[in-house]
Amino acid sequence: MSRNKTVKEALFRAKKELKESGAGEYKLDAELFMMSAADMSKTSVLTNGDKLLTEKEEELFNSMVLKRKKGVPTQYILGRCEFMGYEFFVNKSVLIPRPDTEVLVETVLKTSEKENFKSIMDMCTGSGCIAVSLALNGIKSVTACDISQSALKTAVKNAEYNNILDKICFIQGDLFQNVDKSLKFDAVVSNPPYIPTGEINGLMREVRDNEPLAALDGGMDGLDFYRRITEDSLEYLADGGYLFFEIGCNQGEDLKKIMTHFGFDGIKIVKDYAGLDRVVFGFKRRGTDVI
Repeated sequence: MSRNKTVKEALFRAKKELKESGAGEYKLDAELFMMSAADMSKTSVLTNGDKLLTEKEEELFNSMVLKRKKGVPTQYILGRCEFMGYEFFVNKSVLIPRPDTEVLVETVLKTSEKENFKSIMDMCTGSGCIAVSLALNGIKSVTACDISQSALKTAVKNAEYNNILDKICFIQGDLFQNVDKSLKFDAVVSNPPYIPTGEINGLMREVRDNEPLAALDGGMDGLDFYRRITEDSLEYLADGGYLFFEIGCNQGEDLKKIMTHFGFDGIKIVKDYAGLDRVVFGFKRRGTDVI
């Protein structure tokens, strides 16, 4: 019977196989899998290469590598990821939080410094990364909505993990379907599905084959949810309340037209760290009624 591999041996093989499979961050992925499988810090993984893995550790490590070779995202394999400096649980019922969405959260918080938002709705909350991050950064009351019950379970778990559950109300429903119409919010923020239907099949396999389709497909032109949320938000925003969206990099001007049509002013487009349009926001014109 062959002996178990050392950390160094297992990593060498895994990095080679992951690279050949086309995994982009193959070195980092292998190290992360080892850290998880063998319960080691990154420093320990890099300095204790001669440590023999137990049978259970090696089996778990190999299963992680195999999943990654098949295109499963690293975050789903590990079951968690980082967003805004906080840790979040993720699974295939929610989108993986991305750095682009941090621009959305940062824009909301920066605007709140001037406007003093007290209540915010996070529409299409998914993992809850936006809602939780806002609550952790001083927003006193956050309402998080999603049509997916399994996504909301993950969001609740993330709120509990980050000790912020008492500041977030979770509502299941199709957009504003089950939101009390007497509520008025200082802001509505959303990272809705915005990939045009015809472009879904052209996405990276990690996204196309693993992340929830309902959280990706934005209709024929990718703008279906922007239209619905913009119109419906009028009933739930206080006069002068703000609406914030994450967008695809080529959707800024189209969304400005949609928001203008429904009575929003002061509309601005914010770029991400790559210089691409990423966030559009504006405020509800005072006296604007539901159209």
